[in-house]
Amino acid sequence: MFTGIVETTGLIEAIEAEGSNLTFTLSAPIAHQLTIDQSVSHNGVCLTVTGITGDRYTVTAVDETLKKTNLGQLKVGDRVNLERCMPANGRFDGHIVQGHVDQTGICTQVQDMDGSWLFDFQYDPSQGNVTVEKGSICINGVSLTVFNAGDDRFRVTIIPYTFEHTTFRDLKAGDVINLEFDIVGKYIKKMLAGYR
Repeated sequence: MFTGIVETTGLIEAIEAEGSNLTFTLSAPIAHQLTIDQSVSHNGVCLTVTGITGDRYTVTAVDETLKKTNLGQLKVGDRVNLERCMPANGRFDGHIVQGHVDQTGICTQVQDMDGSWLFDFQYDPSQGNVTVEKGSICINGVSLTVFNAGDDRFRVTIIPYTFEHTTFRDLKAGDVINLEFDIVGKYIKKMLAGYR
């Protein structure tokens, strides 16, 4: 389990196709702290560490993950948001994030508000995911609060610290992002569907 509080970013150093899977080699400041078989969130996607060499490590994304996320669009030189799983005795600063992306969305607009940034996103509502006003959402692994929630769109505000320490500083209109909708909302929606 993750919290959506990004620790650092990693740099994609190499991408290797292995059948329908992709193996990513990343350099990151936390690489020396990782262990084989450890779960790490990459742009909100939980991947298992398979190798470590110095300040580099490898993870593999299977075909199903590549179909549901933006990982298949990454290129060498791209940065990704990284978060190690939450320790059982750690603080819970964000919200419950599983690292299981529900679907992708599109960044439709970025506005510099002279001290913060407004990001607008759109997603396909036919997959049944919902946002609620002032509810939580995970975008590329970052826990955020939704406002201007609609049936297929929402907005978030990014503070300077988040902008500087995540890949939000690279995000522009037209970019594909990973979305994990709030787990509590998903359970409530499923329970209510059973009463219809």
